[in-house]
Amino acid sequence: MNTIAPYPRRQLPDAPLLATIAGRATSRRPVWFMRQAGRSLPEYRKLRAGTGMLESCFTADLVVEITLQPVRRHDVDAAILFSDIVVPLKAAGIDLDIVAGTGPVVATPVRSAADVAALPLLSAEQVEPVTNAVTTLTRELGDTPLIGFAGAPFTLASYLVEGGPSKNHEKTKALMRSDPATWHTLLDTLADTTITFLQAQLAAGVDAIQLFDSWAGALSLADYREFVLPHSTKVLDAMSPAGVPKIHFGVGTGELLGAMGEAGADMVGVDWRIPLDVAARRVGPGKALQGNLDPAVLFAGWDAVESEVRRIVAEGDRAVEGGAVGHVFNLGHGVLPDTDPDVLTRVVELVHSL
Repeated sequence: MNTIAPYPRRQLPDAPLLATIAGRATSRRPVWFMRQAGRSLPEYRKLRAGTGMLESCFTADLVVEITLQPVRRHDVDAAILFSDIVVPLKAAGIDLDIVAGTGPVVATPVRSAADVAALPLLSAEQVEPVTNAVTTLTRELGDTPLIGFAGAPFTLASYLVEGGPSKNHEKTKALMRSDPATWHTLLDTLADTTITFLQAQLAAGVDAIQLFDSWAGALSLADYREFVLPHSTKVLDAMSPAGVPKIHFGVGTGELLGAMGEAGADMVGVDWRIPLDVAARRVGPGKALQGNLDPAVLFAGWDAVESEVRRIVAEGDRAVEGGAVGHVFNLGHGVLPDTDPDVLTRVVELVHSL
């Protein structure tokens, strides 16, 4: 596993996103959107035509252009690196593909100690197209921060064990409960892979990182604490020497927010199921919050969208009064593919005006 070598980092003291996470006053409330780089943008679909998702993620000039598109269009306060949760697994040599309409599909699922022992480890050289893209992006973005991206160990494990997306995660939970030693070895291995992937992005110059745990909301609080939290903590702790803000997000994790707040991130993402001021009490003081407009509301017409944006901004203010160090406006999950990009632009303008 690599360590973060000393390297020059961009100084962005006035970037609203970075200042808000650090608890400093800003000229405007920062806003960015998860999955803003792609899907809903016609220019993205045109650029991606005929190119598979994973091929796109390993083509540096495509990664650069797709990452920049929403910054140009929406005036968001951060770029999020265009990537996918399974990119480091694919780079390491695991046989998988992203199947349209299904998601990541793993050719040989991982379900035994022998399967775990056979997993290849990732080296930074294997994600060179990604790091090359990061280097270019930090030149192109000017004063806009670039957020690096990786999936959390539990979510990676779920794809590997299930063989693809799952509603119930029965095979994952069965391995977790029936063979805890193998489970923890698997997540420790995946934590190392995630650390290598994020450290490579940090060495290339990202200004913040987000650890994305798509499926953690499928777990009880007790299971999360025992089987997941130590491994997410390991990843986030390994990022600390770089001195960049760390963001942690999961879907359906309202009941897990207290534990997620202990994992070591500087900002915790909140989905739309729980008010931000309630989330602030659960996460605990001293951390920023990110969220949490329901992505489906963007289809409801502007009056409904505006009302919800104003409500969330007010909740964010109450969260700060309750101990959060700041609020970054975002969705409570990713932008849905059929979202009207003009609505997203109007949301950014509204948040910046409030």
